[in-house]
Amino acid sequence: MKVFFDNAATTRLDPEVLDAMMPFLTEQFGNPSSIHAHGRAVRSAIERARKTVAGLLNAAPAEIFFTSGGTEADNTAIRSSIETLGLTHAITSPVEHHAVLHTLEHLHKQEKVALSMVRLDEKGSVDLAHLQELLSSNPRSLVSLMQGNNEIGNLLDLQVVGELCAEYDAILHSDTVQTMGHYTHDLQEMKAHFIVGAAHKFHGPKGVGFLYVRPGTKIEPFMFGGAQERNMRGGTENVYGIVGLAKALEIAYRDMDNHRRHIEELKKYMIAQLRANIEGVSFNGSSADLENSLYTVLNVSLPSSELNDMLLFNLDISGISASGGSACSSGSNVGSHVLGALNVSPGRGNVRFSFGKYNTKAEVDYAVSTLVGLYEKEGVLK
Repeated sequence: MKVFFDNAATTRLDPEVLDAMMPFLTEQFGNPSSIHAHGRAVRSAIERARKTVAGLLNAAPAEIFFTSGGTEADNTAIRSSIETLGLTHAITSPVEHHAVLHTLEHLHKQEKVALSMVRLDEKGSVDLAHLQELLSSNPRSLVSLMQGNNEIGNLLDLQVVGELCAEYDAILHSDTVQTMGHYTHDLQEMKAHFIVGAAHKFHGPKGVGFLYVRPGTKIEPFMFGGAQERNMRGGTENVYGIVGLAKALEIAYRDMDNHRRHIEELKKYMIAQLRANIEGVSFNGSSADLENSLYTVLNVSLPSSELNDMLLFNLDISGISASGGSACSSGSNVGSHVLGALNVSPGRGNVRFSFGKYNTKAEVDYAVSTLVGLYEKEGVLK
């Protein structure tokens, strides 16, 4: 059996999305910057996609800028806002995606911005009281905090954080890559200045994403070289990717309630099966808290064993694709910075199972029985 439980890393392309993309991989091949008929047809498709994304998020089309993905969108928001808006202080957390952490650490090293880390509680959630302390001491900061953690699934109340930022005239950027397409976003109500999305996290194509920029927040481009994206992002647009992104987000909103019920049931079922069959199992962060975590992510902490050094490899051999943390760290021997921030014991086996709309209960049963078999073989379970 082949089982894909790494949907937080990427998702399978929806066939409807592929159908929408195909004309722009074949007969509609014009350059959208060209003024002739071939170019105009493709330009029209990009603008329809922009209008679709904006409509779903309750934003204006002029507020949506297409990028190569979430990492570029994060970099644009962080680097351009610090440079353009003259910000001298930034606040983030130790469990952010490296697209945020590495960017801010680089800018701090270059002495372009002072950097503060907000405290976390024992589950890895942001200490909002400490965030307020930092903001009161450093008003007009850039605050960069993710809405849903890609490794441990913790959710952040962006409405509350947005109100805090407004009180202290701070600029709020949130990496919403893991929540986009899985939760609704009303950008008229949300007080964020920047949010981001990546199509391949919600059954769209890889290599395309977007950045939302709140009206009145004027920043300089991150990439130069052309007048594309209303002079905000140089380079010929990834037309078929943009079309695919819009279609994928449209499907995600259309089917969100049904898919959420299905995926939540899978996650709840896996938690119950793991607890029933593996003595000593626990869950990292808030990932087992169904009310306060991404319904797509479950970070499992398994008993200490010599098996754990090769656990992901053994799962892979059994046909199960899962992750030890962020996909961006896959294939490296470096431990997860998120689990490190939570002081999770390195002796335990830590596996992130992340679910999507194509997963089934039979796949959960297979994954749990495989884990049980591995630990029984090692004598950890009897």
